[in-house]
Amino acid sequence: MRRETKTWAGRLAAVAVVVAVLAWLPYQVWVRSGLRHTLALKRDLLGLRAHNQELAAENDRLGREAEALRSDPAALERVARDELGWVRAGEVVVDLSSHPAPARSDRRP
Repeated sequence: MRRETKTWAGRLAAVAVVVAVLAWLPYQVWVRSGLRHTLALKRDLLGLRAHNQELAAENDRLGREAEALRSDPAALERVARDELGWVRAGEVVVDLSSHPAPARSDRRP
C-alpha cells in the first residue's frame, strides 16, 4: 500500500507541475513578450486611421466650401445670411424664434 501512495503522490505532483507550467507559459507570452501591448497598439492604430479618414473627409468638404465661397456668389450670400445674419438694404427681418420678446415698459400713463 505504501508504494501505491507514492505512485499517486508522484502522479499528483507531476500533474501539478504540468498545470503550473501550462499556466505560467501563456502568462509569459501574453505579458512579458509584449503581445498584449502589441495588440493594444494595433487597436489604437485602427482607431487613428478611422479618425484620419473622418478628418480627410472633413477637409475635402471644407475645401469644396471654400472654393464655392471664392467662385459662387450665391454660396457667399447664403453664408452671409445664414451664419452672419446679414440682410440686404431695404429687407425687413422678422424673427420667428421661440424666445419671447422682453416686455417693454414705455407706456405712458
